[in-house]
Amino acid sequence: MKKTLRATLLVDNTPHGDLEGEWGLSIYIEYGKKRILLDNGDSDMFLRNGQKLGIDISDVDYSVLSHAHYDHSGGTETFFKVNKRAPLYVSAGADANCYSREPEGIKYIGIPGEVFEKNRSRIKYVEDNFSPSVGVWVIPHSTPGMDVIGKENGMLLKKGDEYVDDDFSHEQSLVFETDKGLVIFNSCSHGGADLIAGEVKKVLPRKDIYAYIGGLHLYEKTEEQVRDTVEILKSLGIKEIYTGHCTGEKACAIIQEEMGDSVRIFHSGMVINI
Repeated sequence: MKKTLRATLLVDNTPHGDLEGEWGLSIYIEYGKKRILLDNGDSDMFLRNGQKLGIDISDVDYSVLSHAHYDHSGGTETFFKVNKRAPLYVSAGADANCYSREPEGIKYIGIPGEVFEKNRSRIKYVEDNFSPSVGVWVIPHSTPGMDVIGKENGMLLKKGDEYVDDDFSHEQSLVFETDKGLVIFNSCSHGGADLIAGEVKKVLPRKDIYAYIGGLHLYEKTEEQVRDTVEILKSLGIKEIYTGHCTGEKACAIIQEEMGDSVRIFHSGMVINI
C-alpha cells in the first residue's frame, strides 16, 4: 500500500485569496484513511477557512496539539463543539501555564481559559513516543537542559507561584512514514529544527527524513544562526522544507537562498502532497 500524505494549511499568518490569515497555525492532514488536525490556530478561523476549502472538521479522526501556546490552541473549544468524537493528543507536560517576558512585564501566552479542564474526557496525554495510528508518531522532546533555550527566548512556565524558564516539555512532533521517507511536522520548533530532526532520527533510526514542515522560530535569530540551522538540516539529508508562521521573512529568504526550490513558504490554503 502506498504511503503518501496530503496536508492543507487551514491557517497561517499569510492570507491567500478569500482565505483569512492570523498569527497562528492549523494544518489538516490526510494520510491513508485517517484525517488528522494539527493545531487549530488562535480562533475559529481554521473552521471558516476549512469550510471554504470543503474540509469537514467533524470528520477528523484525531487532533494533535504541537505545544501549549495560544496561537496553536485558541480554536480548541470550537474544535470540540464541531467534532464530537476525536481525541486531542497533547504532551504530558502541557498545561495552561505558558508565559513570556515582555518589556511591559510577564504576559500569558498559553491555552485559552479552562479549555482542558472543561474537556477532560477528550484530552489524551502523551508521555513518551506514541503511535496513534499505523505509520504515525507523536514524539515529545527527549533532550535535557532545554530550559536554556527557553531562557534565550524569554519564555516561561508558571510552577506554583514561581516562573521558571520554559523547557518545552509541552512541545511535540507529529511524524509520518511515507514512501519518500519520514515527514516531520513541528509547528514552531522552539527546541530548534536541527535538534528536533535529530530526536526523530533517534526514535526511527532506520528511516531517512524526507521533509520538515512547520514554523522554525527563527524570526529573532541572526543570519549566522539561521545558516547554521540550515546546514544541519541539509546534513541530515532533508530534501524539502515547508515553512512559515514564526520563521520570519528574513529567515525564509536565507533558507531559500541556501536550499532553492526545495523550500516553500506557507500561506493559508497551501496544499502539500508527499
